Amino acid sequence: MKVDVLLGLQWGDEGKGKIVDVLTPKYDVITRFQGGPNAGHTLEFNNIKQVLHTIPSGIFRENKINIIGNGVVIDPIVFKKEIEGLRKIGVELSKNLYISKKAHLILPTHRLLDAASEEQKGITKIGSTLKGIGPTYKDKIGREGLRVGDLTENFNSKYQERIDNHKSLLTDYFRYDYKSILADCEKEWFEGVEVLKSFQFIDSEHFLNDLLNENRSVLAEGAQGTMLDIDFGSYPFVTSSNTICAGACTGLGLAPQKIGRVYGIFKAYCTRVGMGPFPTELHDETGKKLRDAGNEYGSTTGRPRRCGWLDLVALKYSVMLNGVTELIMMKADVLDSFDSIKVCVGYEIKGEVVEHFPFELSDDVKPVYVELSGWKTDLSNIKNQNEFPKELSKYISFIEDEMGIPVTIASVGPNREQTIHLD
Repeated sequence: MKVDVLLGLQWGDEGKGKIVDVLTPKYDVITRFQGGPNAGHTLEFNNIKQVLHTIPSGIFRENKINIIGNGVVIDPIVFKKEIEGLRKIGVELSKNLYISKKAHLILPTHRLLDAASEEQKGITKIGSTLKGIGPTYKDKIGREGLRVGDLTENFNSKYQERIDNHKSLLTDYFRYDYKSILADCEKEWFEGVEVLKSFQFIDSEHFLNDLLNENRSVLAEGAQGTMLDIDFGSYPFVTSSNTICAGACTGLGLAPQKIGRVYGIFKAYCTRVGMGPFPTELHDETGKKLRDAGNEYGSTTGRPRRCGWLDLVALKYSVMLNGVTELIMMKADVLDSFDSIKVCVGYEIKGEVVEHFPFELSDDVKPVYVELSGWKTDLSNIKNQNEFPKELSKYISFIEDEMGIPVTIASVGPNREQTIHLD
């Protein structure tokens, strides 16, 4: 049995949570393999809207195993709030949520270091979500991190050593006043730790491979998006982990040959939160129209997302990096009212048109567009592919021809039922 991987192909916020929820009935196990509470996977069903930050999006389906893998970083404060929110709507997780012992912990001072670092950068800041993700991964790479498994043995002394080190950094290097807020943060953090300790800690690499040997089906759920990958994204305006398919191997303890199907999710247009290059960004009324129609505000931060036309140069790059086997197009309904729709098929850089993603995006990169007819049709009540307006079918066919792989699902609204499986 192989692990199927579902991940975002753009700058995050593609709609991964909804599709994981839709696909979950086909799988026995859902697992997260990287990122942390900077992710916000939104699911809507039965008139309920729920945002997950750490817990896999398969948690709403009964009798499914959900695993938080070793590549994830966990903030106990956020985890506790997430658990409480789920229990309020009747979701009980104690028997089907497992947490890797090797997952790293976001400490209270990691958030403070994140804020201090962004403040110091001034106008060169990267637009961090200020969740402490970057500093946690720094400690992980620096071999100074604390892991979930550390909670069970000599934790207090290990914790105090790290906190004291962080305090020195905040005081001596950043000149950051943390004293007025740290005590409250620590109290809330240790309350979260107690909730965390009520769940099962596992050697997730063994656990997962044993499940595969038992022919259990597994879906790995990525967070953020390919263009935010630490190595291959629009560096330095990226996240701190490997968001691409290869990250599922290192974030779960899987051999490469264990990877099966790769679902690549993209919006019918593009969005981005925070700083960083965005070649197809629209600064005009069209961009505002996209934002309003798509309710493009961060599920984690609430920040308005930058909006622009679909970028096929970046999308081809993402497909290549991830070995995508099938595409899933989200939010087609957001384009319902447009007379025409533009798609970027190349970049003009210093007078030369290129179709490959460059080493670095800059202000010199200008998108080269083709223009397609809009469908001017309300898609929200469509139930099957045969009801698609011909302009939407042409839009999908154009993308398939450019990518060389099929679009197998098109989403026409936020609810489970507004998901169309394509022939």
